[in-house]
Amino acid sequence: MHDDSPYDVVIAGGGLAGLSLAALLGQADFTVALIEAREPQLSWPEDSIDLRVYAISRASETLLRTCGAWPAIEARACAYREMRVWDAQGAGDIHFDSAELGEPALGHIIESRVIAKALLEILDDSGGVTRFCPASIQSFSEPNGARTVELDDARTLGATLLVGADGKQSRVREQAGIHAQMSHYGQQGLVAVVECERDHEQTAWQRFLPTGPLAFLPLHDGRCSIVWSATTARARQLLALDDAAFCAALGEAFEYRLGEIIGVGERVLFPLSRQHAERTVAPRLALVGDASHVIHPLAGQGVNLGFKDVRALAEVLISARQQRRDIGALSVLRRYERARKGDNLATMLAMDGFKHLFASPVPPVRWLRNAGLDLVDAAAPVKRLIMRAAMGL
Repeated sequence: MHDDSPYDVVIAGGGLAGLSLAALLGQADFTVALIEAREPQLSWPEDSIDLRVYAISRASETLLRTCGAWPAIEARACAYREMRVWDAQGAGDIHFDSAELGEPALGHIIESRVIAKALLEILDDSGGVTRFCPASIQSFSEPNGARTVELDDARTLGATLLVGADGKQSRVREQAGIHAQMSHYGQQGLVAVVECERDHEQTAWQRFLPTGPLAFLPLHDGRCSIVWSATTARARQLLALDDAAFCAALGEAFEYRLGEIIGVGERVLFPLSRQHAERTVAPRLALVGDASHVIHPLAGQGVNLGFKDVRALAEVLISARQQRRDIGALSVLRRYERARKGDNLATMLAMDGFKHLFASPVPPVRWLRNAGLDLVDAAAPVKRLIMRAAMGL
């Protein structure tokens, strides 16, 4: 069964990258087909918090405002105005404050499902975007200079461009024969929502422990979302503890910066790995978000990198169409690849560098990193540069 009118763009994957790209392109009058495997979650109990939360940078906020999704997100977003980072193996300490830049916040902590729901509402009002859900791509080919995409229900769609936004195990990437280099960190991230004795002060907190970083992220209802990265053995131990023992271990690991931990919800582990696609484009094909790159979550930059991909690809496609160029041509898509390659690689290497630097028990390395934290904390111009980079400004 063939869908007769070919689309400008078929997007595989209804995660945040796929949804935001569909929203931007729909606004620019592209015809878009969005293929989603699962119906998204659109309702939940008022007092529940999604275990997947993101530190959304100011640049990502701008993108969500451009899409028109921000007003629906804002009520459940928690602005974080400060960030405190310190080392468990020394006295090194750094404090970032948005007031130093004259900015109202460094970013916002937001649940994944809240962003997804807001973007879906935008798409529902967009005439140019057609959602196919539940559906997935079975195969695709490129006869006569266009993509033909076959879905698992035997429908076929024509497209000028196919975008893989289908996550780190991207079938689009795999079927296009694009190799992704993957390395496992031998670590797991434990996520949970916790209640602390003291207020989170609209501050994001991160302590570097010998087994991995521990982050406390402020939530809109006063609780905190934690991401505790640890060796697989340690993470499994933490998961096995009863709630009281876990709260005690967490409070100690966090040096009781927010007092006692007085409550914890469901705890979930996820494996930590790094992945990088060797190419992000091919004729009539582009990859965005986790399909292109996966990084260590220690600075919460993964989703922001994905949004940067989306913005760059949308800009390239809109510009190409204004110049009456073929949006699926490799020469056009290479502009997107060039725009993103350096930033993606630099962020990935920086996250790796931080991870190894803070995990090292070697005394000279320990001394150096503590001295480095203190030096940066004292050097206001350097600190402002780091803050602006993290905010995506």
